Amino acid sequence: MPAETTDGPLTTDGRLRIVLAEDSVLLREGLIGLLTRFGHEVTAAVGDADALVAAVAEHEPDVVVTDVRMPPGFQDEGLHAAVRLREERPGLPVLVLSQYVQRAYAAELLDSGDGTGVGYLLKDRVGQVEQFVAALGEVAAGGTVVDPEVVRQLLRRRRDPLARLTPREREVLALIAEGKSNSAIARALVVSEAAVGKHIGNILTKLDLPPADETHRRVLAVLAYLRS
Repeated sequence: MPAETTDGPLTTDGRLRIVLAEDSVLLREGLIGLLTRFGHEVTAAVGDADALVAAVAEHEPDVVVTDVRMPPGFQDEGLHAAVRLREERPGLPVLVLSQYVQRAYAAELLDSGDGTGVGYLLKDRVGQVEQFVAALGEVAAGGTVVDPEVVRQLLRRRRDPLARLTPREREVLALIAEGKSNSAIARALVVSEAAVGKHIGNILTKLDLPPADETHRRVLAVLAYLRS
């Protein structure tokens, strides 16, 4: 994350005790240095979601900063941990940093706890150091900070999630919801299994489902179908 050059010491009023979770050693060390320069204390800096949960229990920080993708799966472990922490400690401020918008869980994060002291920023927008630290302070003080791109995508998500599907894809999804296998769907629609597999791939992509094994994603697709 590129730093903004300034003259003189970088300090802010109100020293924060921070637990930081970031699997990239270089970025983690860079954030530690940055936050320290602004007068804050990083009480723990960890590289996976389990260590994050343990560090919060041990240090009782003022605010948590965590990446979305964490070991071992490098999918959304950090975001899951953030939601879990907010459920256990509704008043715990959490700022999530991400390379991309994980829409399936972003809304859950923003609704977690008592709805205050939460933030979701894209990493490519935190290059302006002072703005990033200001956002962190706002979250720690109980405010809500959401990246404009996150807002845009969450608003789009409120629309009918099946609107982007073709009629044939809707047929396939309806048969999935009935518990039919790919081969059974192929027989029902008189198409090849390869065609069914292609339709299912398109469905999962268009529904913007989180990275996971295909079985789990099929379940999420069915839930989207049932909610529509």
